[in-house]
Amino acid sequence: MWLITTFGFFSVVRKPDDVKSDTLTIRARVREGLEELRKIALPALGPIRDDEGTDYPFRASAPRAAVSAAMARIAQDIDYANFKDAVAARQGKARAHRYGEVWGTLLRLEKGGR
Repeated sequence: MWLITTFGFFSVVRKPDDVKSDTLTIRARVREGLEELRKIALPALGPIRDDEGTDYPFRASAPRAAVSAAMARIAQDIDYANFKDAVAARQGKARAHRYGEVWGTLLRLEKGGR
């Protein structure tokens, strides 16, 4: 699952190592995103690993229940009427522009694109 927030972009997956430990792996392209996730909503996030050469260079694991609670907290903390404006205010216009590009790409789904 992709999770795009006002403080970072994440890919949340269950890797083979997560099955036995009932954890999820949270991957990010920017280390600071995982640091903010830990600070804002997921204190149970484990150590951040640098995995250069992978599609997401930063990753960490957390208990599945803690990830679920963090997502609920992120939703409860929504205090903005416009997501891209909130991203611009919190992460800067350059990041808001990147998120806008994703928004524009996904808009094609509405237009009948696949």
